[in-house]
Amino acid sequence: MFQADAANSGSRVEQQQAALTQLEALIAGESSMIANLANAAALLNFYLTDINWVGFYLYDGKELVLGPFQGLPACIRIPLGKGVCGTSAERRETLRIEDVHTFPGHIACDAASNSEIVIPLVKENQLLGVLDIDSPLKGRFDAEDQAFLEQFVSILTGQLHVSN
Repeated sequence: MFQADAANSGSRVEQQQAALTQLEALIAGESSMIANLANAAALLNFYLTDINWVGFYLYDGKELVLGPFQGLPACIRIPLGKGVCGTSAERRETLRIEDVHTFPGHIACDAASNSEIVIPLVKENQLLGVLDIDSPLKGRFDAEDQAFLEQFVSILTGQLHVSN
């Protein structure tokens, strides 16, 4: 099911398409949100270069709580409106931050992180959480990364179940 050679061949766009195809195959028919998020984090960790953390924070109705991830241990709880993750969740919009040290209220879970992208997971107008990716490089994430990651999240949230 997982094709490791796809990440090492082809153009950036071809690699991104391979990641989307593999995501679809990994989550097809799987109802466990934790399993799907864990595989999604591992897949992104494999495909993306120059990152030091990738994972999910899940919204519990009050705040964001650490979910499946790849990287060093992370902050466990993030209030809505705090840091890049909490702000993205509150606004329900992607935030692409070139230098996290200039972001007001940035929460430094890993001192090595210099740039960050956060994409909210929203389904049926309900906030499920956020995808958070950090990089030690300033300006690591561009508009192409954002478009790819938003498509990745769209596929993923299509499979996640909303609890009522």
